[in-house]
Amino acid sequence: MAPLKGQKIVVVGGSSGIGLGVAKAALEGGAEVVIVGRSPQKLQAAEKRLGGRVKGIGADMIKEADIAKLFDEVGAFDHLVSTAGTPPPNYPIGDTDMEFVRGFVDNKLIGAVMLAKHAVRGLKKGGSMIFTSGINKDRPPVPGGSVVSAIAGSFSYFARALAQELAPTRVNIVSPGWVDTPMWDELVGEAKSGYFAAMAGRVPAGKVAAPADVAPAYLYLMEAEFMTGETIHIDGGQRLV
Repeated sequence: MAPLKGQKIVVVGGSSGIGLGVAKAALEGGAEVVIVGRSPQKLQAAEKRLGGRVKGIGADMIKEADIAKLFDEVGAFDHLVSTAGTPPPNYPIGDTDMEFVRGFVDNKLIGAVMLAKHAVRGLKKGGSMIFTSGINKDRPPVPGGSVVSAIAGSFSYFARALAQELAPTRVNIVSPGWVDTPMWDELVGEAKSGYFAAMAGRVPAGKVAAPADVAPAYLYLMEAEFMTGETIHIDGGQRLV
């Protein structure tokens, strides 16, 4: 079966982590896939890993000119997926580095707004946009989780409003729990295995997700033509613990 055959999917953040997992799953579903990232080296490595079956385009999510150029190059397409992210601020509120916070907001929230702004030029009517939230809105780390929780939580409201504005084009959110991606290596380094073992012992699913475990949620939202303005949680039960 090839449920996405003949459809073009743009995966922002598709050179690694969850985005790479979505790109792989979309290819297996028969789609034409464009992956977008900042690093030429990571894009080339991802293209090679996916057997040369994707097109890679470089763009920085805090540069509107890059995003505008991206969609000029992509042309008409069916689905936009954004998994792009950057390590979040984790300062206790009294020690907050405001420049770091502004950079995070620019990359995550303002970046999503700019993606939506420019994607509408090429996104086919009845297609979809899918953005990525996360477990921090439900289980914020304490201390230091206030900023990332606020930004992650805002995506559900962004999707609800945008789904009405762009109807019948659909807008939805995927909210994963912990996923084993390269970002964790940046955040905690060698301590990752201990963090993951502890979390795996707590969550009902009994493990920390790999990108392949959460990619089906994105494909579901591409195919579910009666789903819009919603947030899909795929966290192995992490919100319950």
